Amino acid sequence: MSLFAAFALMTALAALAVLWPLSRARTPQPAREADLAVYRDQLAEIVRDAKSGRLPKAEAEAARIEVARRMLAADSARETALVEDPARITRQTTWRRRAAAVFALLFVPVFAAGLYGMLGSPRLPGAPLAERLTAAPDRGDVAILVRRVEEHLQKNPNDGAGYEILAPVYLRMGRPEDAARAYAEAIRILGPSAARHSARGDALVVASDGLVTADAARAFAAALALDPNEPRSAYFLGLAAEQDGRSADAARIWGQLLARTPADAPYRPMVAAALARVGGTAPAAPVAGAPGPVPPGPAAADVAAAAAMSSDARNAMVRGMVDRLAQRLDSEPNDIEGWLRLVRAYGVLGDKDKAAEALKKARATFKDNAEALGRLDAAEKELEAKTGAGEKG
Repeated sequence: MSLFAAFALMTALAALAVLWPLSRARTPQPAREADLAVYRDQLAEIVRDAKSGRLPKAEAEAARIEVARRMLAADSARETALVEDPARITRQTTWRRRAAAVFALLFVPVFAAGLYGMLGSPRLPGAPLAERLTAAPDRGDVAILVRRVEEHLQKNPNDGAGYEILAPVYLRMGRPEDAARAYAEAIRILGPSAARHSARGDALVVASDGLVTADAARAFAAALALDPNEPRSAYFLGLAAEQDGRSADAARIWGQLLARTPADAPYRPMVAAALARVGGTAPAAPVAGAPGPVPPGPAAADVAAAAAMSSDARNAMVRGMVDRLAQRLDSEPNDIEGWLRLVRAYGVLGDKDKAAEALKKARATFKDNAEALGRLDAAEKELEAKTGAGEKG
């Protein structure tokens, strides 16, 4: 009841603030008064110009007569208004003030009370924030649940599971920066995984309004290093290439993703549309449930891009891809492009011995192919040039 009384007092004060100016009497000021003042100024100016000689006497007299005529007309209209208008103006003013008073004092409070009675909850008890935090959790109050988890994590900063639970909730609440930080904490405490790195990259993309930043690209690359078939990371790395203006790289990444994406995968149309956007040709969809083709391994551009990362992230991504490429070439050695990629990758990693061993195996495989041997010789010279330059630097 005390709260209701306070609201009633506030309503009365608001109505008083509206009615107080209306209660003050005002003397009507016809517009003709302003016209007469202007005409008087014009007459005074005509007299000054005539005395100074700037205006000939004949013209001054004609101007004075015209202004005097207008003054007489305005004065006649003013007297008519003073005789006829006061009663009408008084009646209109009185009616308007009474209508405003009734509206402010009766209609507004009654309408507000009726509306609150229909839509509000007058018998609902108060719910201060402190009491809501200490009461049993309400599953519908997401903000309170998040607040409790945050308080728990402040007291237990090494609870990785708490961060992993909180991160997607942050993302759904429109707090992608907090989601990215929570995923980073989960990775720090629970260890890296393809799903965690990919989810963190996704949150970073949302935080940057769809732009795949360098930090997000590193997260997606780390996810692919742990799981080469992680589709979300592959898609966003293709998007990063497209945003950088590297349409050919985007088409290659999305083409490889489509090649291993089942026909019934829900995200396949999105990847196909992205591939068409950069001018790529969609490969045939694999049969649902059948294993996808083995990725061909890193291209030189992939390895060079990985070299710009931190040492740990680069080694995690590149070495995993290089090892898979080497294993595939052991079982399928008749792939000159694969051998060239393997040699260049070992060169970027600084593994000269493994690069030399890969060249030896490749030459043994293509000993009867002069063109392939020539390309291998060129790759060896390129490797030696880069190695020599690196040693001199």
